[in-house]
Amino acid sequence: MVMKRSRSTFLRLSLLAGMVAAGRAVSPAWGDSSGDPLPSWNPGLAKDSILAFVKRVTRADSPDFVLPADRVAVTDLDGTLWPEQPMPVELFYAIDRVRALAPQHPEWQTQQPFQAVLENDREALLASGKAGLVEIVAATHAGMTTDAFTHQVQNWIATARHPRTGMRFTEMVYQPMRELLDYLRTHRFKVHIVSGSEVGFTRSWSEPVLGIPPEQVIGSVVKTQFELQGATAVLVRQPELVFYDDKDGKPRAIEHFMGRRPIAAFGNSNGDVPMLQWTQSGEGARHQLLVHHTDGDREWAYDRQTLSGQLTTGLDTARANGWTVVDMQQDWRVIYAA
Repeated sequence: MVMKRSRSTFLRLSLLAGMVAAGRAVSPAWGDSSGDPLPSWNPGLAKDSILAFVKRVTRADSPDFVLPADRVAVTDLDGTLWPEQPMPVELFYAIDRVRALAPQHPEWQTQQPFQAVLENDREALLASGKAGLVEIVAATHAGMTTDAFTHQVQNWIATARHPRTGMRFTEMVYQPMRELLDYLRTHRFKVHIVSGSEVGFTRSWSEPVLGIPPEQVIGSVVKTQFELQGATAVLVRQPELVFYDDKDGKPRAIEHFMGRRPIAAFGNSNGDVPMLQWTQSGEGARHQLLVHHTDGDREWAYDRQTLSGQLTTGLDTARANGWTVVDMQQDWRVIYAA
């Protein structure tokens, strides 16, 4: 009997094949031949803190032992698992969509924030703030079924490249963070993405790229509407953002969608601080980690003075609360696997 595969299956396999052809492992083997579970991390306090925490909560004879069902970790996406400079990856997608749709919207030539997109003015686009970004998302992420949107994003991310590095975005996942996710999963952690990026966008590719299935992705949410198109039931995405998953929205979303407080949380910006505070406030052993972008040669160096991924109060809070701060330049032997 010939088995039929859905279009989404073919798209997923195509994305996987493209990554393999590029020499990238979707879910790298845990550790290296020396037995080091985090070979892309340099020796130091950051690496030691991770290894010590996992040992504390997974050894049956440890007073801090945590049952596998409670081994939940949450991680931000942009700036934590892959770059967010000069802007988050989802905005690159939205910009491509604005340009593709522009002939149908001549008013965008003089209407912000669309004018900024069409004139390639990234500073003006980011300066438009949350309201401007929400307007861009509403215009480019709506007017289609959820399945159609998933297929569109999968097609885009399979080939889209970063303008500075020339690498596919899927090749720019930080190798040290890949290893950390694999290390946790090896020790029976369930890892969730909690991101300001729109949830449908991230779920479209999270499993083949990061090994995180759609049901373990939390993000900003656009409104959907149930419709019957003939005999087929669909959900149609509407031009309205109903939830923005950032700052204090992150712990609220974790509680609403997961119902379980994580014991480990990773981020890189002020917007992640409430999620790390929520994690630390639980009982028992906890681990909070902030990625500090200090490597201007291999990646970008930024914290307090940046339009995207600002880390001001986050650094101060991390130091006051004993969180692990990863110095990217010092703590990561490599940034990307390629």
